[in-house]
Amino acid sequence: MSDTPTPRDELFNRRVPVLDKGWIELQDLMGDDLAIVNAARVSFLGESKGSEKDKKLLFYLLKHRHTSPFEQVEFKFRVRAPLVTWWQWVRHRTWSVNAQSGRYTPFEEGDFYVPDAWRLQSPDNKQASLGELDADRAADLTGKLLAHYEHSYRLYQEAIEAGVAREMARMFLPGFAVYYTWVVKVDAHNLMNFLRLRMAPDAQYEIRAYAWAIYEHFFKPALPWTAEAFEKFIIPTLGPMAG
Repeated sequence: MSDTPTPRDELFNRRVPVLDKGWIELQDLMGDDLAIVNAARVSFLGESKGSEKDKKLLFYLLKHRHTSPFEQVEFKFRVRAPLVTWWQWVRHRTWSVNAQSGRYTPFEEGDFYVPDAWRLQSPDNKQASLGELDADRAADLTGKLLAHYEHSYRLYQEAIEAGVAREMARMFLPGFAVYYTWVVKVDAHNLMNFLRLRMAPDAQYEIRAYAWAIYEHFFKPALPWTAEAFEKFIIPTLGPMAG
């Protein structure tokens, strides 16, 4: 891993696709690895002692869970994700969120999540999936899901055209599948807690996809020392994102 962070312009000027119609983009970033080190050395006016000593201190902080200096770095993202993902995301109450509600902006016909595969319920874990439905049955379910979306959206449009308020018309839409766009903000300490849980293999696939996108495309390039320490001390056995 390089110790040199990606230039900030490269982090801001892109939108990373996630799932079938989702994406995530970085809107703002405050701080870097050195800001974390400087926060730990606040009594010394934040003076750098050279890259080797600075990095060694950062590793020490994370290894021994001295986490408050990591709160000096903040990320702000704009994210488009289906409600099935947000339902998991908002359980992390350390995030600051501002959500599109569908109350002011009308939904579009394609604003629904269509999964690539239908996962099977794990027999041993009520909160997990295991394996996938066979191709023929999956294709049948996907066809029915698309027909359901089409019918629901038609009813939604009918209500809108009848003059019904958007806040009520949206009741016709399939709630968990609808895509919403949110602006979310979190500090690096709490983001690592989120990533530790949501990048894990037993996390729900949809939120894992967003967690990995955040980590690989934004967190790791912005905070290379922190990411290296994170992989060494927090998630040393975590495998790559898989379907």
